[in-house]
This record gives sequence, C-alpha cells and structure tokens, in this order.
Amino acid sequence: VQLVESGGGLVQAGGSLRLSCVASGFSFDNYAIGWFRQAPGTAREGVSCISDRDGSAYYADSVKGRFTISTDNVKNTVYLQMDNLKPEDTAIYFCVASVVFYNEYGCDPKYWGQGTQVTVSS
Repeated sequence: VQLVESGGGLVQAGGSLRLSCVASGFSFDNYAIGWFRQAPGTAREGVSCISDRDGSAYYADSVKGRFTISTDNVKNTVYLQMDNLKPEDTAIYFCVASVVFYNEYGCDPKYWGQGTQVTVSS
C-alpha cells in the first residue's frame, strides 16, 4: 500500500496550493480518502475526507470555505485545493485512507502517506 503526496511548499498568506496524493496497492474505490495535518508540537488533526459511497465531504471547521477535496478515481488520486491560506495552516499534510467515512469527523485512517510540508508565511 502506498499513498504518495505532492504539491506542498512555501506560500504567502492569502495564497493557494493544491496537494495531490496518488494511491496504490489497495482498492481506491472502496475507501474513504482524505487529509490530516500536524503542526509542530501539536497532535495530528483531520482536515478533510471524502466518502467512497456517496461523495460526501467532511471539513474541519478551521478550513471550511477555504479548502476543497476532490478525487479522480481513474487516476486513484485525491486532491486538496487550499485557498486563502493562513499562517496557522502551516503543517505537514498527510494523505490517509479509511475503511469507514464518519459524518462527524470524516476519516479514521488505516493507511498513511509520508506527508508533505506546507508553510504559509505572514
């Protein structure tokens, strides 16, 4: 199983980035897919997740209205479009795959990627 993230980098506040994650080694269509992040000195938190069953999306309150999750099931890829970025969005972003999608909090990760760094300067 592999989840390989890309698209991180350094951006100024108010800017945008798009993260990508290519999945392999498992049935992409049968898993909820999403993103977690971890800032220095903090616990990992769920950012967004999309259901494999009906395409429902979960977003953390801190990113609602700014981040958009989407998938390309042909390419086994999940994207996270991040707009109006803030310094507090600075973190390592991890792609995750989850057997179950929860309306209340999205993904419960079974598989993790290695992460990609996002840094937002003020």
